[in-house]
Amino acid sequence: MKRHRCINPPSVKGTIVIATMTDKKTTVQEAVSMLRDGMTLMIGGFLGNGSPENIIDEIVRVGLKDLTIIANDTSYTDKGLGKLVANHQVKKLIVTHIGTNPVTGEKYNNKDIEIEFVPQGTLAERIRCGGSGLGGVLTRTGVGTIIAEGKQSMTIDGVEYLLELPLRADAALVYATKGDEYGNLVYMGTMQNFNPLMAMAADLVIAEIEHIVPAGEISVESIHTPHIMVDKIVQHN
Repeated sequence: MKRHRCINPPSVKGTIVIATMTDKKTTVQEAVSMLRDGMTLMIGGFLGNGSPENIIDEIVRVGLKDLTIIANDTSYTDKGLGKLVANHQVKKLIVTHIGTNPVTGEKYNNKDIEIEFVPQGTLAERIRCGGSGLGGVLTRTGVGTIIAEGKQSMTIDGVEYLLELPLRADAALVYATKGDEYGNLVYMGTMQNFNPLMAMAADLVIAEIEHIVPAGEISVESIHTPHIMVDKIVQHN
């Protein structure tokens, strides 16, 4: 489990404070000010659905650069992560596919961006390992293909597996349908694919929430990401 902390904005650069249960709501501008050039970011969503659009728009506005992004895909040119790619802010991608975004494909073919392609299930498990403190996952997916190049393999009971290493990020940017002021989150639909996993696997977690409700309004049984995983929350507009 990660140490739960948040880093103050540049005005108090270098100061580390422990996040309490009640100091998490902030503006999107203040939340993005906690990010830096060259960071590795996880961004939730599936083809842009369930992505934190307001946070992404603010990253575009401030012009963070040389970012490494871990995500399922690069969405479309004008949606989700695709906006960061189109604005030349991404140095490397770790994704499952780029087929819906021609700008990403063009940049890759021109060697303007580095891409590590990962099978979708493998990506999910690597993130899960990163959030759970595991050393990796053994999978048969990719054995005997270019996916296996440069990776350690193991034979167990006569079956060959690839060792896929865990993924973690400096920050995870997630989107939730509902959340309370403490940071307990509820996801709907495709938001549940990667957002919950990414919230476990980053040093800083910023959640963009569609409906922020008072503490106590979300039943314990409904919570997908507990507040201990979340550092800052912003209202989706």
